[in-house]
Amino acid sequence: MAEEALEFGEREAKILAARDVGKLTTKQKQRLAEKGLISPLVFMLHTHDYESVEAALFALLHLAFGSERNKLRIAKSGAIPAILKILQWQNESLLELALAALLILSSCSGNKPQIASSGAVQLLVRLLAAEFPIGQSISHQAKLDIISTLHNLSTSPQIIPSIVLSGGLISLIQLIHESEKSSDIAEKSMALIESIISSSDIALNQVSEMGGATRVLVEAVEDGTGPCKEHAVGILVQICRSCRDRYRGMILREGAMPGLLQLSVDGSRQAREKAKALLLLLRDCSNGGSSRVKQSKRVLFEEVMRQIDGGGRAGTSIQLVEEMIAKLRT
Repeated sequence: MAEEALEFGEREAKILAARDVGKLTTKQKQRLAEKGLISPLVFMLHTHDYESVEAALFALLHLAFGSERNKLRIAKSGAIPAILKILQWQNESLLELALAALLILSSCSGNKPQIASSGAVQLLVRLLAAEFPIGQSISHQAKLDIISTLHNLSTSPQIIPSIVLSGGLISLIQLIHESEKSSDIAEKSMALIESIISSSDIALNQVSEMGGATRVLVEAVEDGTGPCKEHAVGILVQICRSCRDRYRGMILREGAMPGLLQLSVDGSRQAREKAKALLLLLRDCSNGGSSRVKQSKRVLFEEVMRQIDGGGRAGTSIQLVEEMIAKLRT
């Protein structure tokens, strides 16, 4: 039986038994966990045997999926330190499995303090920043799993300082800069940044003062997916509100207006609201150039804002936006 093989079997028998876990029914998996056989699987993670570690990781993923109780059991059995060691191996396949395991464990609220205190945040940020040799070649899915794990952990306010101090926001901004703005990586990274700075003044200040961050955010407003644009504008709103006199000129100089005006018309409801909020913060600024040009742009901008404020007809608003964008780009 699988129970006997996992607890008392030789190497090959343990590997086969671990691989068979995925074939069990939900009730059989629960019975296996209740018998205390998560511990032998975690013990297999401590070996330096590729097949044993791979089989154990797959088995633990199957046991954790859909069961908060098993997620807690796996963490209490000592899996987290073992998983962190595997993340530092020079093996991309095991790295991806270990990241998947850490992601599913981090979705359990009871595991988050233990994961954070184990040094996982610092390790994940270093992987995301490619500070390990293996980090140079981590897959697209691995990056998404790291971002999702950090997002899970960030829902605990006491963990946010660890993410910020370890350079997590810097790595995320750099990742967005290097990625296509329409990619899921850019979208998920932007969502995580907005979530973190919404609950941390230290995080907000760090992003505000980060060289090149404003440009990356404005580029995302222009070229990102719908959700990416919304999150980017949300971040810019918070930056501008934190010190309007200091940051509104910087945002304008990066060319934010065309993307904001377009988003204020054809974005989602929340995106339109955020774009409108930022436009209101920026509306008193001029964009440089001759006084006549500045006055013309200001008049047209005020007309667009009146349309937005009054919920003007879509056709009229779009026409005004297109005219405003054309003038801003000349």
